Amino acid sequence: MSTFDILIGLQRARDLVFSKLAAPGFAHFGADSRILLPTRLSGVQNISIGRRVLIGAGSWLIVPEQRAPGPNIVIGDRVRMNQTSISAVSLVHIERGATFARGCYISDHSHGFDDPDLFIRDQPLDRVAPVRIGEGAWLGQNCVVLPGVTIGRGSVIGANSVVREDIPDRVVAAGAPARVLRRLP
Repeated sequence: MSTFDILIGLQRARDLVFSKLAAPGFAHFGADSRILLPTRLSGVQNISIGRRVLIGAGSWLIVPEQRAPGPNIVIGDRVRMNQTSISAVSLVHIERGATFARGCYISDHSHGFDDPDLFIRDQPLDRVAPVRIGEGAWLGQNCVVLPGVTIGRGSVIGANSVVREDIPDRVVAAGAPARVLRRLP
């Protein structure tokens, strides 16, 4: 066993210990799920994580405030994400088996920008609408999913896409804004 193998083993042990110690703080934390460090977490009592979920290093799961009863982020079984940011005040529901490449951003809300005397981050939320990512969907690198969107079961979203409207089941969609390119069998 090399020094590298030992370091990787220690890193995996650290992430396992963190996941076990953090689990009771969540609304639900399924068996065999892992959070790899570093990860930013906020409002974990309003986050539900299914079984065998992998939340990759550099991910953010944030419930900055509650506009609807929780849990406000629901992650189904066997979801995989890497450097994914999810922010919810109402509901972001990710169904089982969905996969996210690096850099995806999903939010059920956006800030207003009508008051020129306030920083955008200090303005009230002006659009809050639930987001649903269907079972087995795959989102390519750097996708953005905006409030109110449903991405259908088994759909593929191309890298760097901005999804601002619903995407049906079993299609490939890409672009800014994302458009359906073809249907899958």
